Amino acid sequence: MKLCLACQKTYPTPDSLCSVCGHVPSQRGDFTAYAPELAAQNDGFNPELFERYAKVEAGHFWFVGRNKILRDRMTRYFPQPKNILEIGCGTGFVLSNTRRLFPHAQLSGSDIFTEGLGYAKQRVPSANLFQMDACHIPFRAEFDMIGAFDVLEHIDDDEGALREIYLACQSGGGVIFTVPQHRWLWSSTDDYAHHKRRYTRSELVEKVQRAGFNVEYVSSFISLLLPAMMASRVMQKSDQAEDQMDAGFKIGKLMNTLLGWVMNVESWLIARQVSFPVGGSLLLVARKPAHV
Repeated sequence: MKLCLACQKTYPTPDSLCSVCGHVPSQRGDFTAYAPELAAQNDGFNPELFERYAKVEAGHFWFVGRNKILRDRMTRYFPQPKNILEIGCGTGFVLSNTRRLFPHAQLSGSDIFTEGLGYAKQRVPSANLFQMDACHIPFRAEFDMIGAFDVLEHIDDDEGALREIYLACQSGGGVIFTVPQHRWLWSSTDDYAHHKRRYTRSELVEKVQRAGFNVEYVSSFISLLLPAMMASRVMQKSDQAEDQMDAGFKIGKLMNTLLGWVMNVESWLIARQVSFPVGGSLLLVARKPAHV
């Protein structure tokens, strides 16, 4: 069901035009914008980073490794989703991975910024893409799988976003999240990335449960590489962080290959249900109770 953000009524049509009050959302470039004012108020984030990430993602060990882990968790916990939403899809790198996994599913992607959606459209032409505030989602009981990958840490009211995600999720459907982990890993990179927090495992689990979900799986990842990540944060220079792109995304080919091998081992272990207690990131899968 669509939810009109103007009159707060639901209507059973995929159209943006509200059949109750006639409200039509704004357009920002080529995309429907449900919160256009927030796209302009970017909290200091540099939208030009989308172009830089679009160039590096496909060959970088971290993005490729995260996709492998997500691919396994998605197919294990959501083997046949019919209607999928990725919140904060950015340039569409994960979204394109999701499309390959579920070629027949209805696939949607949103972001607070429209600058990244152009790249996402090139990668996943079949996806329904729109600009949206995760704290005001224009859907109710619509999706059977919702993902947000390194997104929640950017949202001031993350619990408000989780409540909205719960309402947008179908009964029996579920969510899959990744977030940065461990407050003691906070560095200038987090400052310049405009993170609001790094999560503890208990904090993320409790917030997801308070939203109404039942947590089914949680594990750290970037675990085997945690010592290297800690060393990188200690040695990081302020001018490296000031361009808002983690120095770990600007490494040589040989080091990238070596780190990719380590990530392959980690993704292999996670696929065999190994749950790491510590790591640079945290992954959680949860489900909305059926018949709710």
